[in-house]
Amino acid sequence: MVNDITLDQNNTVPDNNLNLSDNLLKPILLADEAATLAVGAIFSQCATAGFVVFLHGDLGAGKTTFTRGFLQGLGFKGKVKSPTYTLVEPYTFNDLTVYHFDLYRFIDEEEWEATGFREYFNANSICLIEWPEKAGYLLPEPDMHIHLMHDGLQRKIQFLANTTLGEQSLASILKQTSIKTDDKTQSA
Repeated sequence: MVNDITLDQNNTVPDNNLNLSDNLLKPILLADEAATLAVGAIFSQCATAGFVVFLHGDLGAGKTTFTRGFLQGLGFKGKVKSPTYTLVEPYTFNDLTVYHFDLYRFIDEEEWEATGFREYFNANSICLIEWPEKAGYLLPEPDMHIHLMHDGLQRKIQFLANTTLGEQSLASILKQTSIKTDDKTQSA
């Protein structure tokens, strides 16, 4: 349910006539790091160039682990590090660049303008942004909100499509695999 999560972003509820019940996938249980990596890899096959993703979650919730799985799903073999100090790490795949942002250390929204990152959001990139609320309204509207949450020793992940492109990606995720949610198994 939407009430189970709190979005700190200015676009808290899709305002584009999308059917909310079709765009919100119930939380998926992630038993361990391998499960988080696997969901990231699956999602990498569903995101297309031009895609913008907001990654929400407390410290240690698995945002960077999910991103590592995403990049490995695209074929990246190197080390994936958190861009906490560099703010962004680029990963290039043929005609596509994935930008992994971590805005945790931003103090105010104006820092976004000073960095020149706006040009990274284009038709040849996928942008994954941790702590998007730190840049506020200056970020483009995301196609997908992904929430990672602590649940005891496990984690949960929840997807919220925010655009038609996000909705198509969510449908593709469900077609590719059966996934166990809190109360039932969902499959295509």
